[in-house]
Amino acid sequence: MRQYGMLVALALIVLLFQFWTDGILLQPLNITNLIQQNGYILILAIGMMIVIIAGHIDLSVGSLAAFVGAAAAVMMVEHRMPWPVALVAALLIGALAGAWQGFWIAYLGIPSFIVTLAGMLLFRGGTQILLQGQSVAPFPKGFQNISSGFLPAVGPHTDYHNLTLLLGLSVLAVAILQEVRGRRRAASYGLEPLPAGLFLVKLGAITASVVAFTLLLASYHGVPIVLLILGVLLVGFGYVMRNSILGRHTYAIGGNEAAARLSGVKSKRVVFLAFVNMGVLAALAGLVFAARLNAGTPQAGINFELEAIAAAFIGGASASGGVGTVLGALTGGLVLGVLNNGMSLVGVGTDYQQVIKGLVLLAAVGFDVYNKRKAGA
Repeated sequence: MRQYGMLVALALIVLLFQFWTDGILLQPLNITNLIQQNGYILILAIGMMIVIIAGHIDLSVGSLAAFVGAAAAVMMVEHRMPWPVALVAALLIGALAGAWQGFWIAYLGIPSFIVTLAGMLLFRGGTQILLQGQSVAPFPKGFQNISSGFLPAVGPHTDYHNLTLLLGLSVLAVAILQEVRGRRRAASYGLEPLPAGLFLVKLGAITASVVAFTLLLASYHGVPIVLLILGVLLVGFGYVMRNSILGRHTYAIGGNEAAARLSGVKSKRVVFLAFVNMGVLAALAGLVFAARLNAGTPQAGINFELEAIAAAFIGGASASGGVGTVLGALTGGLVLGVLNNGMSLVGVGTDYQQVIKGLVLLAAVGFDVYNKRKAGA
C-alpha cells in the first residue's frame, strides 16, 4: 500500500502542476525533457535503494559519477579511444571503485558512512586531477545519443512514432499478463487476491497510464534511449530483488544482519556486491550526465548523492534497512523530478524549491516512522 500510495501521490502532483502550468507539464516535449534531465538521478536511485535495503549508505556516488565522466572524456577526446570501448572501460572503473569501498565496508567492518565520505573526497579530487580544472569536449555523436538520442523511425510515415507505439503495446500486454498471472498464483497458494472489482480498476489504471504515456512519446520523437536504459534496469533489478537468492539475502541483511548471518547468509559477500553494483550504476549515471552535457566537467555530480538518497527514501526505503523496491526508487526520483520541473515552469525560485523538497523528504521519512510505530503498537 505504501508503494501504491506513492504512485497515487505522483499522479496527484502531476495533475496539480498540469493545471498550474496551463497544460505545459504534460506536453510531449516537456515529458521528453523530464526523462532526459532526470535519467542519471533515477539510475543512481536504483543503486542507492539496494544499498539502503542492505542497511548501508553511499555518499560517494556523485563524485564517482563525475570521476567516471572525466575518465571517459579523457579517453575519448584526448586519447581518441572509440566510444564503445571507453564506455566499457568506464563501467569497469565504476565496478573497481565500488569493489574498493565494498572491501573496506564488508570485510574490514568500517562504517559505510566513513568509507563513502572518504570516497567522495577521493573521487572529487581525482576528477580535478584528471581534468586539470577544465572541461574536456566534445564527444562522438554515438556517445551523445546515450542521453539525447531516440529510437529510430521505422515503417510508414504517420503522425506517431511507429516503433514507440509497438513498444508501448508490448509493455501493456506484458504488464496485464503479469497481473493476471500474479492473481492466479496468489489464488493457487491460498492467498486472498484483490476483489474482482478492484482488480479491474487496477488493470484499467495500468492500461490508461501506459497508453497515455506511449501516445505522448510517440507524438514527439519517440522513446529516448535513456528511457530504454531505465526500463532494462527496472526489469532486471526488480526481478533480482524479488526472485533471486541474492535479492532475498539483501533484504534479510537489512532487516536483521545478525539473524541473517546465523541463518547461513553470507552477509559480507552480499554487502560487497551491493557496493560493486552501486559503483557500476554510478559510472553509468556519470556517463549519461556527461553525454547530456557533451563534456567532462569538474563540477559534475555535485549533490547527486543527496538527490539519490532522497529519491530512495521518498520511494519507500526505510532508514533502518530491509524495506524498499526498485519501482519505489524510480517513483521517488520521478516525484523529485516533477517537483523540480513543475516549480521551474511556474516560476518558483530555487531557494523555495529546496525548502519544498526538504519538507517532502521529511514527510516521507516521518510516514515510515509512523507506520513502524503503529505496527509495533
